[in-house]
Amino acid sequence: MTPTSTEALRDLAGSSLVTARERTQLLTGCIGDADLTRQHSPLMSPLVWDLAHVANQEELWLLRAVGGREPIHPEIDPLYDAFEHPRAERPTLPLLPPAEARAYAHEVRGRVLDLLEAATFSGTRLLTGGFAFGMIAQHEQQHDETMLITHQLRKGAPVLSAAPPQLAPAGALSLPREVLVPAGPFTMGTSTHPWALDNERPAHTVSVPAFYLDTTPVTNAAYTEFIADGGYGNPRWWRPVGWDHRQRARLAAPLFWRRDGTSWVRTRFGVTEPVPPAEPVMHVSFYEAEAYAAWAGRRLPTEAEWEKAARFDPATGTSRSFPWGEDDPGPARANLGQRHLQPAPAGSYPAGASPAGARQLIGDVWEWTSSDFLPYPGFTAWPYREYSEVFFGSEYKVLRGGAFGVAPVVGRTTFRNWDYPIRRQIFAGFRTARDAEPALSGRGA
Repeated sequence: MTPTSTEALRDLAGSSLVTARERTQLLTGCIGDADLTRQHSPLMSPLVWDLAHVANQEELWLLRAVGGREPIHPEIDPLYDAFEHPRAERPTLPLLPPAEARAYAHEVRGRVLDLLEAATFSGTRLLTGGFAFGMIAQHEQQHDETMLITHQLRKGAPVLSAAPPQLAPAGALSLPREVLVPAGPFTMGTSTHPWALDNERPAHTVSVPAFYLDTTPVTNAAYTEFIADGGYGNPRWWRPVGWDHRQRARLAAPLFWRRDGTSWVRTRFGVTEPVPPAEPVMHVSFYEAEAYAAWAGRRLPTEAEWEKAARFDPATGTSRSFPWGEDDPGPARANLGQRHLQPAPAGSYPAGASPAGARQLIGDVWEWTSSDFLPYPGFTAWPYREYSEVFFGSEYKVLRGGAFGVAPVVGRTTFRNWDYPIRRQIFAGFRTARDAEPALSGRGA
């Protein structure tokens, strides 16, 4: 929960900024300058661009907009404007070299911490509730996740390490396949969370018919059944545009998977290993997730269904900040913050279960929904249009829940992610749903 007193807000903002910077330093300090400046995939920026970009955004919003300070290096602003230069062309720009980028980030952060010491968190909307500081901490953590994706795409020896998640708890294998989410209205979005971003606002009432949702995300073992049954070769399960993409891209398995004899192996942050059957499937596109759901005689949940399953408490008729309640995420409730470098086995984190009984709705893998990325009724772009508004439309599909690389400061039930339906490099999986009284249309029909 976000505190309200000045001192508590100052402590939260400071710790959130420090945690984000420690992660940035880990992701950029574990490789040499050549790897920092190289573009490891045309889908991603050079890591050194991300490093200076987060510092530039911090300067723009905290030092200039909040603090009224003069620009440190105004000439570099255009280089780190994400809308002025698409990722594919960023390696050609005269970017700050690694040492200069680090020095710039260090200078900005030092001035920001001084600013924070005097902040009153009142007087302007940017300061109220510490929003601007929270926005910048979330922005840096989102880029940290992007940099983690770059590390997954990077070729070469492993440079990142983390303890594996614990084994699935007792009883995980005997969980029901699905949970029932009752019909009725619930409050979607938020108008009160002080650090919520514009696309999460405002809170509004949505009525959802009764439906069933998978208790856990779809596992690698379940997904290999789809592959083995010829799911990638049967257009029956694919929407036409998805089938066309599957053919052109020659999709035959999740990204980073390959056959090793009769088994599947994957590459994870430079390590090749057997695909763990109990782990949620990951690195699949929206089209692959949708095809699997059709094959299983089910469908992807809508965004509203996902959020209701994650936060609606029928006992109180209220919507929670997290599936388990109002307490902040912790290691016992969700796999967040790059604490591990992979999802936990399906059925993990019973303490993080939703009121309906679904597990792992926060953390582990982003989950594709069937919904386009659209504004909520009464949406207002703030503090800038380019965060959300320019992306609204049918080009993008919404993902919910956050993955293992998502920071706790972002991991709330109202947070909305979006991407093109063909994207597979992101840490995305899915779970399926069905109407309370379904008409069978899958392989069993």
